Amino acid sequence: MTALGAVFRPQLAPERLRSVARIADGTGLEELWLWEDCFREGGISTAAAALAWTERVRVGVGLLPVPLRNVAITAMEIASLHRMFPGRAIVGVGHGVQDWMGQVGARVESPVTLLREHLVALRALLGGERVTTDGRYVRLDDVGLDWPPADRGSGVLAGATGPRSLRLTGEAADGTILTAATNAEGVREALRLVQEGREAAGRGEGPHQLVVYLLAATGADADARLRAELVAEGLESVPDLGVAGDAGAVAKAVERLAEAGADTVVLQPTGDEPDPEGFVRFVAEEVRPLVP
Repeated sequence: MTALGAVFRPQLAPERLRSVARIADGTGLEELWLWEDCFREGGISTAAAALAWTERVRVGVGLLPVPLRNVAITAMEIASLHRMFPGRAIVGVGHGVQDWMGQVGARVESPVTLLREHLVALRALLGGERVTTDGRYVRLDDVGLDWPPADRGSGVLAGATGPRSLRLTGEAADGTILTAATNAEGVREALRLVQEGREAAGRGEGPHQLVVYLLAATGADADARLRAELVAEGLESVPDLGVAGDAGAVAKAVERLAEAGADTVVLQPTGDEPDPEGFVRFVAEEVRPLVP
């Protein structure tokens, strides 16, 4: 079965999260995803709050920008979430938006090198290992977690867009997160590149989760809001990107991504979605029953 989720977009004030999270939990939505977009809301703080306010919904962070974070802090925070809320936290890391990284003095010369070093160290720390490494960006001297997670759930996911980063997620992550700029053909190509990375690292067999965001709008002005967002993102020329319409139309778009290889499809409302709580309810109560 394809897992289905929805995004709480950080254009909403943090105090809106509680009501959205409780509706996600109460309606049976499988996953609620959060973003650590500069300079809005912190990924770990919002995830911890959402998990504490709910009982069963899984909460994903997609993603934490690694230039902003020492890998030991990342490991400590992720381990704490896993131990406090077993099986319910999903965390992804990634390059971050390079302009934002430059604004805070954290932009690096080789984002791919940093992400590789961060992923290798992070997965080892969460696995209970003591880590000593002297990389280009990540340096640890006999570091181990006192409280590693007993169960890492889905492991560490990584966001990627370009070919080098996609191969890297196959090589060094437990799953890959694709943005809403990815149509079904893009999912197939991403899977090919991820598999190349897995095979190069000797990890060709075994699970690798693929999470894909899908820009979605429903309601009377759905078409106009979807078009406006695609234009604003410079994506209006990409075919079969996003979906506007009723539950049936959205479910068919989800199925196209699932057939292309997505394990989880996360419905991403437009930035001007007028009813975030209603959107989550729509996903859980109307779209979910139509998605196999």
